[in-house]
Amino acid sequence: MYKGFTRILSLYCADKVQPCVPPILRNNVLCTRKGGHNIGYIFLRTKKHDRGSPSALFVPVPVKPNPDDINIGAELSGRLKKQDLLKILNKFYQKPEVRVLASENGLDDQLLHQAFLSFRRHCLEHDLPPDLHIIISDIIQGAGHVDDLFPYFLRHARQAFPHLDCLDDLKKISDLRTPANWYPEARAINRKIIFHAGPTNSGKTYHALERFLTAQSGVYCGPLKLLATEIYHKSNKHGTPCDLITGEERRHASLYTSLTNTDEKSIDIVSQDQCLQIDATELTPSSHVACTVEMTSLNNRYEVAIIDEIQMIGDRGRGWAWTRAILGLQADEIHLCGEAGAIGLIEEICNTTGEELEVRNYKRLTELKVEDAALGSLDNVKPGDCIVCFNKNDIYSVSRAIEQRGQEVAVIYGSLPPGTKLAQANKFNDPNSSCKVMVATDAIGLGINLSIRRIIFYSLIKPVVNDDGDKEMDVISISQALQIAGRAGRYGSAWETGYVTTYKPEDLATLKTLLSNSPDPVTQAGLHPTAEQMELYAYHLPHASLSSLMDIFVHLCTVDVSLYFMCNTEAFKFLAEMIQHVPLPLRARYVFCCAPINNKLPFVCATFLKMVRQYSRNEPLTKNWLSNVVDWPLPSPKTIMDLVHLESVFDVLELYLWLSYRFPDMFPDAKLVRDMEIELDAIIQQGIFQIT
Repeated sequence: MYKGFTRILSLYCADKVQPCVPPILRNNVLCTRKGGHNIGYIFLRTKKHDRGSPSALFVPVPVKPNPDDINIGAELSGRLKKQDLLKILNKFYQKPEVRVLASENGLDDQLLHQAFLSFRRHCLEHDLPPDLHIIISDIIQGAGHVDDLFPYFLRHARQAFPHLDCLDDLKKISDLRTPANWYPEARAINRKIIFHAGPTNSGKTYHALERFLTAQSGVYCGPLKLLATEIYHKSNKHGTPCDLITGEERRHASLYTSLTNTDEKSIDIVSQDQCLQIDATELTPSSHVACTVEMTSLNNRYEVAIIDEIQMIGDRGRGWAWTRAILGLQADEIHLCGEAGAIGLIEEICNTTGEELEVRNYKRLTELKVEDAALGSLDNVKPGDCIVCFNKNDIYSVSRAIEQRGQEVAVIYGSLPPGTKLAQANKFNDPNSSCKVMVATDAIGLGINLSIRRIIFYSLIKPVVNDDGDKEMDVISISQALQIAGRAGRYGSAWETGYVTTYKPEDLATLKTLLSNSPDPVTQAGLHPTAEQMELYAYHLPHASLSSLMDIFVHLCTVDVSLYFMCNTEAFKFLAEMIQHVPLPLRARYVFCCAPINNKLPFVCATFLKMVRQYSRNEPLTKNWLSNVVDWPLPSPKTIMDLVHLESVFDVLELYLWLSYRFPDMFPDAKLVRDMEIELDAIIQQGIFQIT
């Protein structure tokens, strides 16, 4: 069971309650399920099992006796004494030949032992099938050999472990060694791959966008909704009609309001409010689209594609989306923007696709200086400073301490709604604003243009997700340090030179070491199972849970580890276990488990459960239903805890919108919920102003 799951489950009880793998491996031969004995799996999950043999995932399920077998064997060859039967069975298990035969049939030592215990218990507690009864009787009387038991033992083992009948097929389904071959349409195009390599503030994305804006058609794929929205605005302002597609939103180019005498801030506000007045699904798609990388369409042909922050192809959670995009996009030109540390991996991937890679290197456009002294005290904060913290408690304590010194502060962190982040950024960037200081998390590293003079690292320790999906504290990476520090002295801003330092004097030497190095090379690209593969697994293992299917897939899959790795599936399995008791079709269950929610937030998880149960009852989730669940309307926050709850409610509204594009009939009030979201965003903005 996962950490925190008991907490979520208790909340639930108290209330009474797109991927980088082949779309489908079409040539797989599906094995026939035999008989009615495939009862299912009892699944054991621990970290030890995750690291060990696939056999550790299974324990034998009970094999039901056939009621037609009662007394038949005894009538044919007499009753068997349990003592004699036990002696024969133990002798059978001790024979070396049995282990050899078992191994040839997919039973390693661990499975063999479990299968034998199940077989022996079944023989001692139930009437045996007539053929087995006669064989054992013959062995006891000296007319048979103990080796004759093996076919009957194997029959029982396959009933206890249904996967043994189709293990080869399962391995074929999860053979991920040649992902370049999964996208024949892309392989049929002579694609030109251009890598724009450089640090933050080097103009690499700018040069790629110049080609995007002049192309007949194009797609921009970015890591964040804010980045995709920025490209949406830039493209339409340039006169190149561009649609916006994210997990939670579809915005047509015609909804963009371009006012000649309006600044970017006003454009953002107008377009977000007016985008609800037209149903974008009724309009003809534009030839250009800006999207989050997970939403990249592999079915459309483009002249130019941009994949931004390509180094995230090595991200343990989301890397699969970049792999899918670079391998599957149907574009004449693909422009990759990111750190130079990913060049080697991209070259190797291009070798597998038969494509050549052109590398264009860029240098930082403005100077970045590491100061010789740490800040030491908040009394030394100056206009244009941004203090970077890595937890929300520090954000509020630091911002309050600065305001007590008479300076107004803007605040940005990851869980704030996008509108609030933009409002805080605009307040900080506005030369006529009295707000000249920002306190932020590493959320400023991507997606927001800020006029920062100096970056100050309040700490160099932040929570990181390890390979097991658990969070642990560690020093930030070279890449993170460079990304965040690079936000100072942005080209075209009020500051021609950027500065960076630390708050604590003891951290300064570490920061200098981090910034003096190049980012670690990205050596592997992520992969992830698709719904189609889970459906094929479910065909073979019809009674296994989705969480079990995912674990079995991960253990049985074959990956070319010189280029690829299997992305972390812990978040997926957490949701799968949470909704395991709710009756759902497999495809719908898979989609729900892909929902982008923070499983550390109890309110969000409890609401997610309610949504799934409502869906399973085939009852539409209307605005009224959602309003009752989140206790809408909501008052302005008076404390930090109130603000945190409002952020959780905003996450719930985002979750509703995400699901509304996957199940439009069951989540019919997307426009009304987006109105709620805009209203809540304004409440949170006001709360930030009052609390900080």
